[in-house]
Amino acid sequence: MEKEEARERPRIVVIGGANMDIGGMPAGPLIDRDSNPGRVRFSVGGVGRNIAHNLRLLGLPVTFLTALGRDERGDRIAAECALAGMDCERILRTEKGATSVYLYISDGAGEMRLAISDMEICRLISPAYLEEQRELLARAAAVVADANLPEESLRYLAESCPAPLFADPVSVQKAVRLEGILERVHTLKPNLLEAELLSGVRIRGGEDLSRAAEALLDRGVRRVFISLGEKGVFAAEQGRQALIPRCSARVRNTTGAGDALMAGLVYAHTREAPLEESARIAAAAAAIAVEGEETVNPAMSEKALQEKIRKESGA
Repeated sequence: MEKEEARERPRIVVIGGANMDIGGMPAGPLIDRDSNPGRVRFSVGGVGRNIAHNLRLLGLPVTFLTALGRDERGDRIAAECALAGMDCERILRTEKGATSVYLYISDGAGEMRLAISDMEICRLISPAYLEEQRELLARAAAVVADANLPEESLRYLAESCPAPLFADPVSVQKAVRLEGILERVHTLKPNLLEAELLSGVRIRGGEDLSRAAEALLDRGVRRVFISLGEKGVFAAEQGRQALIPRCSARVRNTTGAGDALMAGLVYAHTREAPLEESARIAAAAAAIAVEGEETVNPAMSEKALQEKIRKESGA
């Protein structure tokens, strides 16, 4: 990647969940149905918030839209978002719900084994709230939405937002909210299970991956990037497909890998990167993410991204 010329960078609008994360990591192998000695960390998270934070670390201007309760957790999240350099002025602060909490347990290798999300407040990210942001959305270089949003809000964005729409399914249960708007999605980033659900194709091998991606493209999605975990990223657009291997990384925490991957895709879009380069940028961002203990690795940067890509290419 060549050094970007000095110019005003495109503003990205990210809409989605913001949580207080509570993460448990055992000191040794995780033993089911038992009390495991280890560490518990409290940190700010949420799919949308993590994507926005990674984009800021990559140097892009970001406006973040979410709903937070008027509680201690909401105060901390708002403060840390502002500290990260996001435009937080339009965040909805409300007494109608408590700020979201995400509770997860990782195994000894840093892989998430179980999680519970309490995100009822996201129902307040409504079409009416988004309508108030119409002018902002119209000026955005890209809009990123996670499926924590209500289905009607995702539909509003699909019908009313002129900017390219990047959609993160979040989970199998929430991915169904995207089924009715796929024809308006520019970039979709599902994992295997989410890709199966949205495509209707059972994925058991490489040919199935191709068929699933083609099914999603036939429904109108312009680009599909299926996250394969340790096997990398399968990327597709009309007439072109590529399997990009995972970048090497010393894994410490995999929780934020998908959020960093999406941030990498948005970053690549602002550079007008072709399909394979976009996937390589995204894979490098995910690799940087898993090397940190926190959900968003503070070591993320354009320089770190470029160095990771150079290292993987052998340059």
